[in-house]
Amino acid sequence: MTSVASLALPFFGLIFLGFGCGKLLKYPEAGLQWMNFFIVYVALPSLFFKLISAAPLEQLANWPFVMGTTAATFIAFCIAFAVGMLATRGNIQESTVQGVVGAYANIGYMGPGLTIAALGQGAIVPTALIFVFDNILLFTLVPFMMAMGRRGSMNVAATAWYVVKRVVTHPFNVATAVAVLAAYLRFTPPEALDAMISFLKNAAAPCALFTMGVTVALRPLKRVPYEMPALMLIKIVLHPLLVWLILSWLGDFGREWTFTAVLMAALPPALNVFVIANQYQVYVERASTAILLGTLISVVTVTSLLVLMVENRIPYDLFP
Repeated sequence: MTSVASLALPFFGLIFLGFGCGKLLKYPEAGLQWMNFFIVYVALPSLFFKLISAAPLEQLANWPFVMGTTAATFIAFCIAFAVGMLATRGNIQESTVQGVVGAYANIGYMGPGLTIAALGQGAIVPTALIFVFDNILLFTLVPFMMAMGRRGSMNVAATAWYVVKRVVTHPFNVATAVAVLAAYLRFTPPEALDAMISFLKNAAAPCALFTMGVTVALRPLKRVPYEMPALMLIKIVLHPLLVWLILSWLGDFGREWTFTAVLMAALPPALNVFVIANQYQVYVERASTAILLGTLISVVTVTSLLVLMVENRIPYDLFP
């Protein structure tokens, strides 16, 4: 239990440190823009490049694993979207954001640091695969669903081109593609460049978690929408259960890969939920509430899951 606390508390501690600073120091939110740029465009891409480029190339083509985890995320999105349609009486755009609340885990800011710390270097490749393909799925779904929810005709070609650009140019996906190429060519950066990438890699998780705490602090919780408990149940409980069940049904992926996928799915809603809501000016305040509530709840749920994993109290394969 002590080892699990030592593992989990630094991650949540950095979030709450940022939250406390955000509450105490009334700096404008605009001050976070450069920090977010550093995290998204510099630090986290460096982390993905450093980790993936050193991974065995054959592990990067585990398509059954990719299909299983992506299918689980899609099912979670569909269920949360259905909850949203009931709660909003058919508002497709608001329901789309609620679908993202139920399916989009914090796989960018929290995922890599936590999975690698908990499960070791064997978590590198599954973490990267989940990140890339979950983002492709959600970056594809959201623009199309938002276009469907707009009044008037839907420009399919323009929306498709927008989706392709978002997926292809996303810095995480670019870094992953470059890392796969480096792994294929067995390319090693020069020593000075490698050292700089390592510095940036080590800065990624602390900066991301602290910034996440500050960002949540700047969006106060006013009230809990009545649909939020159902969305939290889908995100924090149902999503990891779906991953666990589907991967166990598909085959034996090994302890590290399966538990990495379950842990990634168990993470709270990502900050990108708010970014998406703010971009379309839909469900903005409630998206912020979802992130805050999910992060608070996950202190208990993720720590409990880590205890069960680390102490081998649960099997990684439900159908051995």
